[in-house]
Amino acid sequence: DNEGAIKDFTKAIELDPNYKDAYHYRGNAKGDLDDNEGAIKDYTKAIELDPKYTNAYYNRGNTKAKLGDNEGAIKDYTKAIELDPEYKYAYQGRGDAKNNLGDNEGAIIDYTKVIELDPKFMYAYYFRGITKYILGDNEGAIKDYTKAIELDPKDTDGYYNRGNAKYNLGDNEGAIKDYTKTIELD
Repeated sequence: DNEGAIKDFTKAIELDPNYKDAYHYRGNAKGDLDDNEGAIKDYTKAIELDPKYTNAYYNRGNTKAKLGDNEGAIKDYTKAIELDPEYKYAYQGRGDAKNNLGDNEGAIIDYTKVIELDPKFMYAYYFRGITKYILGDNEGAIKDYTKAIELDPKDTDGYYNRGNAKYNLGDNEGAIKDYTKTIELD
């Protein structure tokens, strides 16, 4: 109940205007209700109260990305990474925002860092595969999609996209196998 949570966090803030967590969690609830501007204001207030509030930077970055402010999102993700260099989700989010801006090489660097931090994080392989595909590196994309599929064998997008990369390389039989698997799973 996000509306109830907002009321409760607002009451907590009235009782203690310096309660950073109340601003942060109220921001989460506002974001869940698509009050993105309200969420950003609350995350910003939490950061004003604690300039080292890593999660507030990360969540503000997510909200900015949701609004299409990829540059702003990258700044917030970068700050979260400065505060916690092992924050894999901040690297993932920054990679996505870089992709949205056409900085594919920068995105690959961030996705690779996620994989270094957590070799079982399927989404990093999947999105790095997409990025390699965009850059025309079909072999690299296939390797990443294959790893993503290994980590989540029911991921239809992984099979479908790997099929596309195989098709681009002239491996029609391999592409058909992947497309067939996509249909079976879907």
